[in-house]
Amino acid sequence: MRRSKAAGEGMFEGFSISCMSEEAIDRIHDATLEVLKFTGIKVYSDDALEIYHGGGCTVDKATSTVYFPAHVVEECIRSAPPSLVLAARDPKNDFIMGGKRVGFCNFSCGVQVVDLKDGKIRSSTKQDTVDVAKLVDYLDQYDILDCPVVPREVNQEVFCLHNYEAMTSNTTKHCSTAPHSFRHAELMIEMAAAVAGGKDKLRHRPIISADVCPQSPLSIAQETCETIIAYARHDLPVNVLSMALAGGTSPVTLAGTLVTHNAEVLAGICLSQLTKKGAPNIYGSSTTMMEMRRGTASVGCPEMAMLGACVATMARRYRIPSFLAGS
Repeated sequence: MRRSKAAGEGMFEGFSISCMSEEAIDRIHDATLEVLKFTGIKVYSDDALEIYHGGGCTVDKATSTVYFPAHVVEECIRSAPPSLVLAARDPKNDFIMGGKRVGFCNFSCGVQVVDLKDGKIRSSTKQDTVDVAKLVDYLDQYDILDCPVVPREVNQEVFCLHNYEAMTSNTTKHCSTAPHSFRHAELMIEMAAAVAGGKDKLRHRPIISADVCPQSPLSIAQETCETIIAYARHDLPVNVLSMALAGGTSPVTLAGTLVTHNAEVLAGICLSQLTKKGAPNIYGSSTTMMEMRRGTASVGCPEMAMLGACVATMARRYRIPSFLAGS
């Protein structure tokens, strides 16, 4: 299996960032519990509302709002596994997430590429997914293959299925995908089971995981809920990844954005754990700030790095593996 030989060894400690004190971590956590209990999360899935209600949350169906008691949130945090294996088609490429281990993947879901033949920008295609999959498979620096681009030339209703077919056919590493409905999730799980040798073998060696994104501020769309539920039922990893935008879809202050981010991710993890206790989860982030002059997401700015460090700190507090977008 793949793992950094130095990761987790105290004798190899080098440069690090201590971005929050223990008191600050507690304050962010307490503020998050307050938001979840009194403001709540908008949830646009009847199945998810039933699961939340059955798990001890208060559900207002008239407004599709879920209110989370603190004990429910903290029990779900405790039941999420502190480490997990992202299995690969080739077992030597299995990757362990958890603790201080660090791994890398490609960025995901691009809609345009620079053509290597003429240097022009064009819409991404399924062949681009194939090419990136082969590149990631070859390079030792990459540990898993994340859904690289959106193939624009295929039927957009089922492009996620095209993507997974291109990915798993061209890499021996773990594939992280992005289903867009319960039906797509189930079909993708069927495809992965065919590759793994059956659903029991897939459950034992999860060669596929899902990326899902809550919608800031403080809401979870139907397709996001459906993917979380489907993957949890099959014991497959789900990366709940908030993309809050400081000054746009979340408070302009970094602390306020971190609370919003934390509430959204924990709400998704709660849905997974209430669906099936002990289901594997990843605490994800692509949260950054809005570039005020142009109204765009600023990727690579210092604030994104600061938020990423704080997100990783919160994930370590909860003992849940984390996934951060590069900055």
